[in-house]
Amino acid sequence: MLQETTTAAAGGNNAEAFQQMSFSHMVTQFDSVAWIVFLTLVLFSVLSIYWIVVNLIKGARLRSKADRVVTTFWETTNAQDAIRYMEEQGSSEPFSKIALDAAQAAAHHQRNEGSRLVESLNRSEFVDRALRQAVTRESMKLESGLTVLATVGSTSPFIGLLGTVWGIYHALIRIGQSGNASIDAVAGPVGEALIMTAFGLFVAIPAVIAFNFFTRINRVTNSRFDTFAHDLHDFFATGSRVGELPSQR
Repeated sequence: MLQETTTAAAGGNNAEAFQQMSFSHMVTQFDSVAWIVFLTLVLFSVLSIYWIVVNLIKGARLRSKADRVVTTFWETTNAQDAIRYMEEQGSSEPFSKIALDAAQAAAHHQRNEGSRLVESLNRSEFVDRALRQAVTRESMKLESGLTVLATVGSTSPFIGLLGTVWGIYHALIRIGQSGNASIDAVAGPVGEALIMTAFGLFVAIPAVIAFNFFTRINRVTNSRFDTFAHDLHDFFATGSRVGELPSQR
């Protein structure tokens, strides 16, 4: 009977110990270092969610307008009307900004015929330089937030691991001071400390997935920038796209 009572008491202590392995109980045991780790992970999580939402919205808007803007530009029979249409697009629409930079470069070169500018750079080179700068500028805009996502994805697991190591260290100190190394004394503090590693992974995994997703999307968009820029260069440097008859515009 005594053995059964002891076993039941041990089982009750073990159950209580495992019930204490909760996030809410862990927070009450935080010291200054643990709070810094925890708040850092919370901040990283907020930043990650923010840039994921921003890039999703930005990507959806870009994809919904890109085909229409490019198609309308090439289907407009009058070049001035096409340029006017590009000027009507929003400031966040990249294809129109690339086309406008090319048009402005061609117009500037034409206005300065006979000057040293024309002597140093021909029309094709001048337009090409403007297009390269425009494509680089718009490509850089696509990468907004990716550095944050990469940082969150690469560092959050290690920050969570730091919180776990720190928590286990203090748990072992408390266990040593109490002189009780039973499962009910060890499981709770150690289990709580391991939650911090799980939190770090929870923050990192969405950031890594989002970073890879947006990197892939941006690679496709940059390829479209290059294709559009090459067509613009042909048009503003020679007066027509490759494969387009002069009478088509």
